[in-house]
Parts: sequence; C-alpha cells; structure tokens
Amino acid sequence: MNQVEMTEFPVGKPEEALYGVASTPDGALWFTLAKGNAIGRLSPDGEVSRFPLPHADGQPTTITCGPDGRPWFTLSSANAVGRLSPDGALRMFELPRPASRPFGIAAGHDGCLWFAEMAGDRIGRITIDGDIEEYDLPVKGGYPSCMAAGRDGLMWFTLNQAGAIGSISATAAPRIFPLGAADAAPVGIASDAQGALWIAQAGNGAIARFDAGGRITEFPLHSRAARPHALAADAAGNLWFTEWGANRIGRISEAGDTAGYELAAPGSEPHGIAIDPHGCVWAALETGSLVRLQASPRD
Repeated sequence: MNQVEMTEFPVGKPEEALYGVASTPDGALWFTLAKGNAIGRLSPDGEVSRFPLPHADGQPTTITCGPDGRPWFTLSSANAVGRLSPDGALRMFELPRPASRPFGIAAGHDGCLWFAEMAGDRIGRITIDGDIEEYDLPVKGGYPSCMAAGRDGLMWFTLNQAGAIGSISATAAPRIFPLGAADAAPVGIASDAQGALWIAQAGNGAIARFDAGGRITEFPLHSRAARPHALAADAAGNLWFTEWGANRIGRISEAGDTAGYELAAPGSEPHGIAIDPHGCVWAALETGSLVRLQASPRD
C-alpha cells in the first residue's frame, strides 16, 4: 500500500480534543472526546452520534472493542472504566482506589479487559460484568500507559517514564523489560502475527520491535521530533502509527521498511489509531476529524 487515499470525516470540534478511536465488528467507529466529555460513533453510512457522559470532566481517553463487541473506554479524571451498548446505554465502573488515572485499555485472551493505571503504578483487569482486580507493579513512577494482548497469552504494557515494557496475566506476576534507549518514552504498543511486540517511542522518534526471544530492534523515524503515539497492526503484517509531532500517519513493515503519509491540514495532532473490518486505517485528529486511509484504486 504505497499509494493511499485519505478522507476526513468531521465528528467534533477542536476544543473537544478528539483522542481515541476503535472499530467494532459492525463497521462502526467509536471515538472519545477528552474535553468534550462524550463518546461518539461514526456509522458505516457516515452518521455521527454522540453519547454525553455523566461526569463534568471525566476525560475519556483510550477506547477499544471488548470481547462482547462493545466499546470500552477509560475515563482518566473520573477514575473509571465505561462501556456503551449500540443503543447508547452506558455503564460506568469506578476503580477501587482513587486517583488511579486509567489510560490504555485492551481486550485480553481471557475474555476480560485490561487497563493501565498511570498514577497508580498498577494494571487493572475488568470482566464484562464489571468485576475489577488490580495488580501492583514492581516499578514506581513508571507511568503505565498503553496495553496490548500478546500472541503468547500475556498482556503487555508500556511504562512511559521508566523506558520499559512489561507483561502480566491473571496467573503470571508482572515482569519488566527495559528498552534500549533511556529516552524512549514508550506510549503505544501492538502485537504482530509473528508474536513480536511493536512499541511507539515518543521520546526519541523511533519504533521498536521486541521479539519473542526478548531481542530489541529500534527503527528510527525520519525525525526524532515525530513523536509516534498509538499503534495498530493490520492483517498484511504492517504496523500503523500516528506521528503526533510530525502531522503524519506512519507505516512500518515487519522487515522494518517505513512510509509516511502527510495529513492535509497542518497541526492536525493525530492520536488514536485503529483498523476497521475492511482493513482501512482510521486515526483520530485532535482538530475534530477522523481520517480514513485506504489503498488507492490504482495500487
């Protein structure tokens, strides 16, 4: 996919801080408005729906498709995890300990969802019925950020301030793996079909690969200031990522070949990224639009 067509869909206002995006099996795109205090839905036919949240400043951030096919999301300031049904029915699950600042969330192989607690130095696990368990990490001040399910059955997470990633499961204690660069500041993480983990290193403008044997390979991007943020894997073996600092969407193959796609408007500030059931790439732009990347017909 060297040539792509990019189409923007306005879904919010710049002051609402569009942040996360996720695709559900029905082809809908769900997104968070971090300062708009709402969750939105873009239907396959282009209709936009909004679902206001009950907290005055809940700060919904990361969103994912749960094992039940519904959107699940974290509310960093409200200290909760939320779930929406297709008809807009909302359930909120408050975390056991205050001021934990949940951020990244991902579905696990165990039928539960796992989330990172930035201020709590913990990883949380929630069943689809809302039962929550929390696991303390052996690193303090590590700022656990994003989550991904590995091919090994473990849940993996980034530690933004510790320059490391970690693994955990309901039966395996957390393990920490330092990355090669002290200034990595990892954020996004995703697993490929071969079992490797890919990490967006916002601090030094690189994408890192952590293979099943624990070897780390770092792929510098075009600029240290690119600030790669979120990652998503497609079915063809590519990893797609947002370049928050460079106003681009990036792509890297499993072999490490990279490409970049400039966004139309300067200062779009891309954050979340997702792949829909048709293989199209979607990114959330803080300026208020979802952008879709799909292969050009001439490819």
